[in-house]
Amino acid sequence: MMVRTRFAPSPTGYLHIGGVRTALFSWLYARQHGGQFILRIEDTDRERSTQESVNAILEGMTWLGLQPDEGPFYQTKRFDRYRQVIEQLLAEGKAYYCYCSKERLEKVRTEYKARKQKPRYDGHCRHLSNPPPDVKPVIRFKNPEMGEVVIRDLIKGTVIFNNNELDDLIIARSDGTPTYNFTVVIDDWDMKITHVIRGDDHLNNTPRQINILEALGATLPQYAHVPMILGDDGQRLSKRHGAVSVMNYKQEGYLPEALLNYLVRLGWSHGDQEIFSRQEMIDLFDLKAVHSSPAAFDREKLGWLNQHYIKTGDPEELAKHLQFQCDQLEIETTQAPPLAKIVKAQAERAKTLKEMAQNSPFFFGNKIEFNEKAVRKHLKPAIREPLTDLCERLAHVEWNAEAIHAIVHAIAEQYELKLGKIAQPLRVAVTGGTVSPPIDVTVYLIGKTRSIDRIKHALTLMEEMNG
Repeated sequence: MMVRTRFAPSPTGYLHIGGVRTALFSWLYARQHGGQFILRIEDTDRERSTQESVNAILEGMTWLGLQPDEGPFYQTKRFDRYRQVIEQLLAEGKAYYCYCSKERLEKVRTEYKARKQKPRYDGHCRHLSNPPPDVKPVIRFKNPEMGEVVIRDLIKGTVIFNNNELDDLIIARSDGTPTYNFTVVIDDWDMKITHVIRGDDHLNNTPRQINILEALGATLPQYAHVPMILGDDGQRLSKRHGAVSVMNYKQEGYLPEALLNYLVRLGWSHGDQEIFSRQEMIDLFDLKAVHSSPAAFDREKLGWLNQHYIKTGDPEELAKHLQFQCDQLEIETTQAPPLAKIVKAQAERAKTLKEMAQNSPFFFGNKIEFNEKAVRKHLKPAIREPLTDLCERLAHVEWNAEAIHAIVHAIAEQYELKLGKIAQPLRVAVTGGTVSPPIDVTVYLIGKTRSIDRIKHALTLMEEMNG
């Protein structure tokens, strides 16, 4: 039997990290077993589903490299199939029309609550022989009244539900549209899904879905319910913890490899290993090793992982991500050294590519903004002569970091200065501030013409300040 998993988001909002982790676990399980991963868009909620949300889901999956083998499939294009199965259940006496009004249903709920029982439908229309006229009925599945549903969950272990605690589920609304719990069952059946890996907020839906599958004579998939992700304060994950669209992480300069590595470790482990390549995830991932308790989201850990991938990644590939960040910040990169070289120079100093772009404006263009405090501290009259001499020597040197390094050292020795006393004024002159990669690398990447022009401009600025 070929393993077939699926990711089935509803397009009623953004694709968030909880959904991405579920998709990742499903994708990994299929890949590990040589199976197939299916993407299904569950868009039957027409009022809340939007094309914008669909696009966000597809964009996020593509960015993360979680490409499906089949799909995306859309439930709204399968209404004829759902109607066909509903008619079959009605004909076999496994479903029935329900004419109960909202007022009656609310009264029943109130009565159950008064008896301190779980509110549920009381089966009033199960055997109704004289339906009221001019009422558009819903259709309910006739749930077994006796026995129990035993779920052998691959993560949570054995979970048992008594059928007498489950009411008769509405499978079609009064306008004829099918409901979520029904469409999911038919899709999983038709698409031959063997393993349903999803969030544990769906666990209470599972016994209802199993009863429908059994009524249809379908083979049951195996279920694995993944615990939810909590914030670092133990509360349900919200926007303040990081429960934002997965594409926000791209905007903020995180790498897809880092996000996937972080999420695979959120509730799963393989010894003490922290860093996993995509192939290692596929080879080592085990559903049975997924923890049954909720995991806590840790932004600091994600930042640490992201920096690891920045420091160890291919500079040419990272340059593409840096270009995206520069575009977002409207930084013109035409007059700049190759971005891959900036990545190599700045890799140790940034946890995100956005931070790297924000830290690198002096590499781009001809103009820089001077930090007034840095200018007053480091561009003092005593440094004018050494800086002038340094500028003249740089104009005649073969342009590489080693030669620049040698000149800076020679100037420091000649004027009996500590290295920092010449390096830092030079840094302020060419970058406008006091933070950059090593000064020889910084000056080299800025380039000969622009470095010399900036030093001359700094000398002029010193004259204007000090008279």
